[in-house]
Amino acid sequence: MPDPLVYADHHATTPVRPEVTEAMLPWLTGLTANPSSVHAPGRAARRAVEEAREKVARLVGASPREIVFTSGGTESVVLAVRGAALAAREADPGRRRVVVTAAEHASVREAALGLSPLGLEPAEVPVDRNGRPREGALEAFLDRGTAVVSAILASNETGVVFRGLPPLSERARRAGVVVHTDAVQAVGKVPVDVEALGVDLLSLSAHKLGGPKGAGALWVRRGVKLVPLQKGGGQERGRRGGTEDVAAIVGFGAAAGIVAARMAAETAAVRRLRDRFEAGLEARVPGARVNGREGGSADRLPTVTSATFPGADGEVLLAALDLAGVAASAGSACAAGSTAPSRVLLALGLSPGDARATLRFSFGWSSTDRDVDRLLELLPALVSRASGGRA
Repeated sequence: MPDPLVYADHHATTPVRPEVTEAMLPWLTGLTANPSSVHAPGRAARRAVEEAREKVARLVGASPREIVFTSGGTESVVLAVRGAALAAREADPGRRRVVVTAAEHASVREAALGLSPLGLEPAEVPVDRNGRPREGALEAFLDRGTAVVSAILASNETGVVFRGLPPLSERARRAGVVVHTDAVQAVGKVPVDVEALGVDLLSLSAHKLGGPKGAGALWVRRGVKLVPLQKGGGQERGRRGGTEDVAAIVGFGAAAGIVAARMAAETAAVRRLRDRFEAGLEARVPGARVNGREGGSADRLPTVTSATFPGADGEVLLAALDLAGVAASAGSACAAGSTAPSRVLLALGLSPGDARATLRFSFGWSSTDRDVDRLLELLPALVSRASGGRA
């Protein structure tokens, strides 16, 4: 009988929590009316959406009126970057620059680059070896020529957390620059409070915290202007047209409520697993390196290990793990299938060879000690084989 699957790819997506599935079922199997309809079934759907909005808002310390539901993290990011940049230029034609860091998820980078044909000017700032913006790099762009700055809160690849957002946001506000942060990986794993961060826009997604795919949100600070990506019937206070997916939004709310209640305990449990995995990895696999760890565990998400195995073929290693019943990844799941080394890892200063020899192991609410034991049992021989040695 084969060993059970070891799921070590929580940063790509988390398994849906059983309580979330239970909360969604009535809205999948029964009558789910349009939340904009004024009859009784429509009002019931509207109440369900608004209850979920309150739960998502509480998770990040926001007002429900500031939460815009989207189809996921990518749409949230694009609405933030594109919508805020176009709105800022409408208000002041001199604000044309859109600044991102070299450690951003592809959705942020592509949203900025996609503004070039519209006359805006994308700019990318370098990061240090841990993935944080180099000192003063973002601040140099806080002037009247900049519309938006986007800086990721926690790396989806290495887990490194950017602690410099509050002072950056304060300086940006004085300069009239809108600040967005991609908090898709951070929310649900560590406490996130929009007021403490001081940002203007924050993106999050349900499927990174045990909710369903297809539901995301953008927090929009009151008074911040956005040009909507899609106009329609005026849903989401005119910021995102289209009939709301009631079942997915209810699932998002359920996941947010569960995470808010369990975060401290789950974080401690997952950190213990991750730390045990890293200690065992370094003890059993010669030369293995953990990326982004220089600042200490407090400066990384407790859920992820980005491990470089110098000399190994990462694709071969990933395939061998898959055959052995282990689900891991070579970096962002959105770049799966690409043979090019991770752009984010290269920005951290890894060589192309080391970037190709790097895998991401990410843990979450369903991870167990057995998962860690199995990984540590398999990796020494599989890394040796992927490096040209014999198992």
